Amino acid sequence: MLTFTLGTFAIALNHLLLISALALATFVGWRVAKRGGDNPESALFSLFLLGMLAARIAFVAVYWGHYRNDLWQIIDLRDGGFLAWPGVIVLLLAALYRGWRRPGLRRPLGFGVVSGVAFWVMATLSLNIYEQGTRLPDITLRNAAGETVKLTDYQGGPLVINLWATWCPPCRREMPVLENAQQQRPDLTFLFVNQAESMQSVATFLETQGLSLNNVLFDRSGRLGQAVGSMALPTTLFYSPDGRLLGSHLGELSNASLARALESFDTPASSPNPATTSSRKLPCPASATC
Repeated sequence: MLTFTLGTFAIALNHLLLISALALATFVGWRVAKRGGDNPESALFSLFLLGMLAARIAFVAVYWGHYRNDLWQIIDLRDGGFLAWPGVIVLLLAALYRGWRRPGLRRPLGFGVVSGVAFWVMATLSLNIYEQGTRLPDITLRNAAGETVKLTDYQGGPLVINLWATWCPPCRREMPVLENAQQQRPDLTFLFVNQAESMQSVATFLETQGLSLNNVLFDRSGRLGQAVGSMALPTTLFYSPDGRLLGSHLGELSNASLARALESFDTPASSPNPATTSSRKLPCPASATC
């Protein structure tokens, strides 16, 4: 499961874990302060914001090449571009400084920060282990020719699957990014799985937008989203050649956030086997709307 859904509301699990960690830290700090000390609620919230800022700055610094030609993207947080550990380090150092400056805050703030960070680390590691234990769903879809294809037929090489719809603004904004990546990374197979729309409406959208996408597939009932546990669009999934989920990204991708996600394919464990790749079955040729 990649999202928590309540009615029409959906939130990525990693975002939910982050909010839960802040809530836990605030609760623990408040309980400790009742036994003596200052309430750390405002301090914890400011530390949280500082950590997020540091995580964003670190991400932009590492992937500066993707931002320098469009500086406005630096403040566009919709791409989810954050490096967690620089943020955590800055948060801990700032907490030590706050505690040193305000003795009455030391104990409540310390307990709050430690409990929140510990919860976030353990929960995030558990979620990653769970995600990487899931496999490519064995479901059938349709290609642009109306033919039935199996998703597992594309297994055998690194696979990027994008769940999208033409009515989804973030999906529309990220399409040029994915189109460019598809052209720049011929070693990867990109599948664009449209959710619950007609072939005609998708073909019209691609033509009017001037997009040339390989491997456009159609999931009329939204079964793929249900199978991977994501009810939010866009969702992008990254699978190893043997069909193991390496990672996922919920929300809009930028050039920088996609570059980071594709790094999962650069590890030895996810490198394709040449013999397997050359013989893998591709049920649809790489045409403009296939």
